[in-house]
Amino acid sequence: MMAGNGDDPHAVGGPARHIPVLLGEVLEALSPVEGDLIVDGTFGAGGYTKAILAEGASVVAIDRDPDAIAAGRALEAQSAGRLTLVQAPFSTLDEHVESADGVVLDIGISSMQIDQPERGFSFRADGPLDMRMAQAGLSAADVVNSFKMGDLARIFGFLGEERHAGRIARMIENRREKRPFERTLDLADAIETHIGRAPKDKIHPATRVFQALRIFVNDELGELAKALFAAERALKPGGRLVVVTFHSLEDRIVKRFIADRADAMTGSRHLPEAQARTATFRKAGGGVTPGDAEISANPRSRSARLRAAIRTDAPARAGDFSIFGLPKLPGPKLPGTDRSGER
Repeated sequence: MMAGNGDDPHAVGGPARHIPVLLGEVLEALSPVEGDLIVDGTFGAGGYTKAILAEGASVVAIDRDPDAIAAGRALEAQSAGRLTLVQAPFSTLDEHVESADGVVLDIGISSMQIDQPERGFSFRADGPLDMRMAQAGLSAADVVNSFKMGDLARIFGFLGEERHAGRIARMIENRREKRPFERTLDLADAIETHIGRAPKDKIHPATRVFQALRIFVNDELGELAKALFAAERALKPGGRLVVVTFHSLEDRIVKRFIADRADAMTGSRHLPEAQARTATFRKAGGGVTPGDAEISANPRSRSARLRAAIRTDAPARAGDFSIFGLPKLPGPKLPGTDRSGER
């Protein structure tokens, strides 16, 4: 699950054990029964998977973090063959399951990842400026120390909704010429010194920059878009898609996907009206949010929103990434981009 913003000057969410968000609502939307095959595309600490197994269903659980897979091996061994763990991006879920009764995706970052300083996701404690969920590829330090100022500003502005994106990018460009950024506290403190922090500010000035870097480094929006198309291919007729998001950018992607796939008449506004299509999903209720009791027990759940849809018997459509309005950003290759990373 994704962490929220804490008040600690060096925190992006405080330390907390992992608690599966909207668990009851997820189970109600999935409706798993004995004999079902459910894909948990974001295994994490296994909260959803354990609950689904308890209902008698089998689970293929996917996570690109090798630590999460390693930690889940004991549960896999105890499952009597009903749990299969797969280390892979969840965007590839249809490569591991052909006919699923349900797919659940809990988008974002887990509490365990945030609470491990060596992973570099948080500046609550000092650690390497890393942020890679798969522990491979481009790191946050690579981005901060090598990307052009304009590219950094775009990343901070769109993915972090940071109003000082340009100022922070210029500061980074000037500072890294003298000494590269290698540690989380170094970057966080440099941003705070440059931007300042008023006593009334609820979050640290570096919070949105760290969020933007994490989303960018892990191509979280692109992965989510591809995972939705993969779920469409993997689900059988009547299969249920359940997605829990923690950020408005993520929720917008899920909402647009369901609206596009449930529109049988005109389809995407980006396509000619003459291309009438058959709906591949039907919407299952509106966005569900946590109640006061859950938010009180688990403050990190406060921004969560659940959306669900049910697969029809229509053939899966080709993936049209234009429906999501994903930004033109440099770096990690996004769907539909050329080699430079630009659309």
